[in-house]
Amino acid sequence: MNVAESFRDPALCKGLLERLHAELEQPLRFMEVCGTHTVAIFQSGLRPLLPEGITHLSGPGCPVCVTHESEVAAFLDLAGRDGVILATFGDLMRVPGPKGRNLKLAQAQGARIEIVYSPVDAIQLAVSHPNDTVVFLGVGFETTAPTVAGTVMMAKQQGLANFKVLSFHKLVPPALKVLLDDPECAIDSFLLPGHVSTILGMEPYQFVAEQYKTPGVITGFDPVDILESLLIMVEQRKRQDYRIVNQYRRAVSDTGNARAREVMFSVFETSDALWRGVGRIPGSGLVFREAYAEFDALQTLDIAVQETPPTPGCKCGEVLKGKMQPGDCPLFGKGCTPAKPVGPCMVSTEGSCAAYYKYSV
Repeated sequence: MNVAESFRDPALCKGLLERLHAELEQPLRFMEVCGTHTVAIFQSGLRPLLPEGITHLSGPGCPVCVTHESEVAAFLDLAGRDGVILATFGDLMRVPGPKGRNLKLAQAQGARIEIVYSPVDAIQLAVSHPNDTVVFLGVGFETTAPTVAGTVMMAKQQGLANFKVLSFHKLVPPALKVLLDDPECAIDSFLLPGHVSTILGMEPYQFVAEQYKTPGVITGFDPVDILESLLIMVEQRKRQDYRIVNQYRRAVSDTGNARAREVMFSVFETSDALWRGVGRIPGSGLVFREAYAEFDALQTLDIAVQETPPTPGCKCGEVLKGKMQPGDCPLFGKGCTPAKPVGPCMVSTEGSCAAYYKYSV
């Protein structure tokens, strides 16, 4: 058995589950803050095997899901402009905006939208279309933002005046504070994101344990990772010794990736940001620094991000805050399905509603 297979070993999983059942003395409501964890928990079949006293909540860890209606409206505004080519990751294409419109519909109506697999692909578009303005839609967390920042640096070196980025990147730690400050969320512990933590390390999460006396475990995506992390949470609450623990040491350094953070904060600085279903969170976004302002689509293309009302009937906000399970939404599986999504949580493969629909219905 190789190392990767050992983290999916059925015998080891069985032993960890038995320990969980034996050691759980009080109810535990844990929230995973990563869309990949959402899928991993459902896909592995762990959810129904957990003790009855453990409640799994899905958090705002899917970048597509937390993209605000106002931001989608800005995408659609850009898509309708002459001389503009939008470059985007594919999972943004079907995210609902005002009146149910999305980028896929805009593309069908003639908008010039190209799906790319890397921000660097957008640079190639700008090079091959010198008479057009290529705008990369910057959506994602700390995992994505350094790559986008590095791409902007590359564009500056090449003098690509027709390359822009619409930065709606978001930062995870400020969102955790908002959730912890809301007593209705009632979160006992966090399963912290593995990918984001490769960049951040442990330090940005310390306030969770120190100020809020809430366990937080950085973990991987295999069943053994998740079960070991739940045991750590249970043991911390039993001892009332609350800490941030890095269970995912095979991938995450305690100090994260200092070079990636340096690149990210050379191009961007923090700002307030809108999160779908949550609202405006202070210090949770990234905007361009003055030195790279020429690549800021928001300013150079005069884009107005206007307050846009939430989609009628959509409960994605309540799901993203852990206040509602996807199946409790009146639209789930009826008016809202993966084939015809009303909200973004049913669009993305990492969305909690999409995972719940695929593995529970």
